[in-house]
Amino acid sequence: MASAHSIAAVSVLDAASKQATLPSSSSSSSALYPLSSLRSKPRQQLLSLRSVALKGRVKAQAKEAEASPSPVGVGDAFSNVKHLLLPVIDRNPYLSGGTRQAAATTTGLAKKYGADITVVVIDEEKRESSSEHETQVSNIRWHLSEGGFEEFKLLERLGEGKKATAIIGEVADELKMELVVMSMEAIHSKYIDANLLAEFIPCPVLLLPL
Repeated sequence: MASAHSIAAVSVLDAASKQATLPSSSSSSSALYPLSSLRSKPRQQLLSLRSVALKGRVKAQAKEAEASPSPVGVGDAFSNVKHLLLPVIDRNPYLSGGTRQAAATTTGLAKKYGADITVVVIDEEKRESSSEHETQVSNIRWHLSEGGFEEFKLLERLGEGKKATAIIGEVADELKMELVVMSMEAIHSKYIDANLLAEFIPCPVLLLPL
């Protein structure tokens, strides 16, 4: 009986010693937590990670916006244009509405961007009345001077039997023109063939709406 009691005592002591050596809940990684705590912590961590991700995305978008160049305005497309060609095709001594519009636009662009102007008066046939021609040239000078240009180059290509589109292309090529300014009126009036513009004219063409 004594031996049985001693064995039981040893077993109790061993159990007590094992319980005493168990790590405390404060330092153990397998410590027990309330169920509500186990449910809430992963959600809080997820929200925190999502917040960090959103902040990172906003910063990245801000850097991309700073690095990307601002869109170029329409007016900036003419900033390097220094040689403008103004064709005068109509026979009206006082200039048609489309020609006057093209003249005003040409002087406006030339004045803004420091460009020079060349005017070419075109007619497939010879003009019978020299007075009408002189009146037209006088009106061209007047309209350009109204836009601030007293000096410009004036060419005349009359009675050559060539299409106006071909003549404009020749002049633009010979004089290294950088922009041709015309009104859509020239196309509607059949003076200019729109299909031939890209073929004959070696520089951009600004067609003004009526």
